[in-house]
This record gives sequence, C-alpha cells and structure tokens, in this order.
Amino acid sequence: MTTPATGASAAAPLISFTDVRQVFRLQGGGTGDPASATSRELVALEGVDLDIEAGQFVALVGASGCGKTTMLNMLAGLVAPSEGQVSLGGAPPPLPNMDIGYMFARDALLPWRTARKNVELPLETRGWDRARRAERAREVLDLVGLAGRESQFRLQLSQGMRQRVALARTLAPNPSILLMDEPFAALDARTKLTLQTEFLRIWEQHQDSERRKTVVFVTHDLQEAVLLADRVVVMLPAPGRIAEDRVVDLPRPRAEHLGDIQFTDQFKRTTHDLFERLEGAIGDRVARPVAK
Repeated sequence: MTTPATGASAAAPLISFTDVRQVFRLQGGGTGDPASATSRELVALEGVDLDIEAGQFVALVGASGCGKTTMLNMLAGLVAPSEGQVSLGGAPPPLPNMDIGYMFARDALLPWRTARKNVELPLETRGWDRARRAERAREVLDLVGLAGRESQFRLQLSQGMRQRVALARTLAPNPSILLMDEPFAALDARTKLTLQTEFLRIWEQHQDSERRKTVVFVTHDLQEAVLLADRVVVMLPAPGRIAEDRVVDLPRPRAEHLGDIQFTDQFKRTTHDLFERLEGAIGDRVARPVAK
C-alpha cells in the first residue's frame, strides 16, 4: 500500500456547495380545519460550504438530523437549496441525471423481479435493449460476488446478498457519481466488512484513472468513514453544519487490508480526533456551535 489518499488540489471541483441553507416548512397543530393549521420552520442546513473533486471518495458523517441525506438529495436534483448554490460540473444538478447512481440503506429490491431483473431496471429506463441489459446485469452481479444467483428472488437472498444486488443495480449503468446513503448500515459486522471490502475493491480498480467514480458516502459510523474515504466531513445538527473536513492520510489501495487497518495506530488516532468533533452530536444532546 503505497499510494496516498487523495487530498485537496487546485483542480476545479466537480461538486460545490456554496453558503447553502435549507429550510423545510412543516405543517402541524390546528383543529382539523386547514385554516387553523400552523406551520413552523426546520433549518436543516446552515452555511454549508463544500467542494469535492472528481474521483474523490468523501464521507459525510454525523448524527441524525444534521442534513447528510438532504445534501445527497440536492446533488440528485431532488431538492433545491433555500439559499446559496449547489453545483454539479458548474451547473445546478439536473433532474433526472443519468450519470448518478443513488444507493440507499435498504435494498429496495422489487420482490416480483429476480436479482438479474432488478439489476436491469435502471438499464431499462435508459433504453438499453434486452440482450445488452442481460449481459451487463450478469457482469455486475459477478463483480459483486453473486454469479449463479441471477434467477433468485428477494426472499431467497440473505440481507447481505440483497445489498450486493442493490450495489450491482447502482453500478450497472456505470454512473460517474455514486451517492450512497448508509448502504451497509443494516448489516451485521462480518457482512458489513465483506461488503465494504467488495465495494472498495471495485472503486479502487480505477484508482489512477479518469474512470474512477466520485463517491459521496453518508454514514453514522465514524470508523466506516475513516476506513473507506479520502476525506471525512464531520457534520453537527440543529442546524446541520460542517464542523471538520479532514483528509484521511491512509495509503491506498486499502480493500485487501481493511481488517488490519482498523487496528493501526494511525487509524485509531484519526478516528479519535474526529470523534471529538462529533461529541456534541452523540445521543440526544444539542451540538455546541463550532468556531471556524
């Protein structure tokens, strides 16, 4: 392992959040009469500035309610900021964007479709013909270790296998940007490490190439963030804001060494330092403002 993690450079960012503020207006109260209903504002994000270069793996980590998923939804074009700007390649994120893959914590597989047919779904929306869809689905299922499982349905697959199918479905159209919202959170520790290794192995295949995908990875798990990412962005809630943006100085490739990396002094130091930034977001406590 000799290649250093990707850090900041002078390259123009692929993704930019500039002084982003997001406010959601919530309806509630009243007596059942719409005229008597009250509304209140929830500030999900406040003053968020973040640049991400093409090919970087950036993890957003923090407690629930700090706006991590909202940021993913902004990049997917599903949510527009109340104030500030979000740009993707220098322009507002379009909707739909066929160059983005979005993977969720739950597999969201269609139970009436086989594994292969689930993987083919995003290819159908892109107009791929039947033979090409089937070939690509088999290819990515093999890539995630599910060769021979193509004809099985959701109920015939373990939770780990379902997430592998979901990962294959996300990768199938070969998007250049991957948005991942706690994709391994529902897995047991052993399966989680296996899936982390598989995903990182796939991502690191093109480590020194322009084909390397840009990853924005949301997690509650600080150790997972440090283990996988080039950068860890620590977020605090109420309102959601960035407390720390840290380059992870662990060498790559890492995929074949994840189990060992977790016990190195360097990994422990980095995790401990970032944990101090997260302490205000642990449990139900309200985070203290962080000076910049």
